[in-house]
Amino acid sequence: MNIISTRARRVRLPLSRPYRVAGRTTDAVEVFTLVLETDSGEIGLGAASPEAVVTGETPEMCGHALGPEELAWLADCDPRRIGAVCREAFRRMNGTPGALAALDMALHDLFAKDLGVPLVHALGRVHESLPTSVTIGIQKLDEALALADEFIGQGFQALKVKVGESLDRDLELVRKLRERFGRAVRIRADANVGYTAAEAVAFLELADPLGIEFLEQPVRARNDGLRRLPDAWRDRVAADESLVDENDALALAAETPTRACGVFNIKLMKCGGIRPATRIAAIAEAAGIRLMWGCMDESLISITAALHAALACPATRYLDLDGSFDLARDVAEGGFVLHGGEMTVSDEPGLGVRLLDRDLP
Repeated sequence: MNIISTRARRVRLPLSRPYRVAGRTTDAVEVFTLVLETDSGEIGLGAASPEAVVTGETPEMCGHALGPEELAWLADCDPRRIGAVCREAFRRMNGTPGALAALDMALHDLFAKDLGVPLVHALGRVHESLPTSVTIGIQKLDEALALADEFIGQGFQALKVKVGESLDRDLELVRKLRERFGRAVRIRADANVGYTAAEAVAFLELADPLGIEFLEQPVRARNDGLRRLPDAWRDRVAADESLVDENDALALAAETPTRACGVFNIKLMKCGGIRPATRIAAIAEAAGIRLMWGCMDESLISITAALHAALACPATRYLDLDGSFDLARDVAEGGFVLHGGEMTVSDEPGLGVRLLDRDLP
């Protein structure tokens, strides 16, 4: 099996509702789809949603990296030699992690299809299914509560609330959610670096009686911001913007004298795909750090790829793979299976995803 062609396409996908986090609002996402075709007639699919704010990768950079000239080196590469091909991809595409992730997942799709098994089996399945959280952006209190009612009515049992612009508003929302749903619903919070260290500690202290699972990235990513939080709260903090690649994972996990956080949020668009993500996961497992698998606003192609990886990692405890739920339309179908807020993957070989005809590159 050798690769004979690569095709990529850029599509702007509107969100079903505008989405606000601390400092910015999003109403659409740029998605790149990648098709690898082999001489056996098989195709591998990948997708990228570059995030310039977190990784510095613009859509223009991503599109260039996935262009025919930049991927010409793949001609005659055998995706069954996935380790060697992924290493070469990393060498060539290290500055564009979204584009690298799209190629990485397309290669994994082909690899598992050649074996005739879902990718999660090739990776070594640990979990059958896990519940995902769904996200409530920063909005008026009544709108946030109405959206929570909608999500819980759909069967979801874990909510992630965006915080970081007003401590009083944030705590009021958490209190109202607890009053509304009791302890049956899991609540976690994400500040997207919106808090000062003092505000983060205040939130953790005041939200603790309300049963918050954890607070994600409360303070700025660089300058060791998480490690400056009090030791007593670090295990209840998740690293997101602070955790881009394996070097970050090693630094966060280091006992200097204590690790920086208790949860890693792995995103394929940050680290460059399934292969580097599983290496970050191994660091987390060795350090006793819990894993959450997260996403940007993404196609179900890349959401499914993240889910396959998540279900194959022992340290996985949480999913936050709701990125495709926000899209007014997608470029693909199939992939993951969602029932009562629980996510699992299909029994189809590879990723189990199919591009819709209108979106074929």
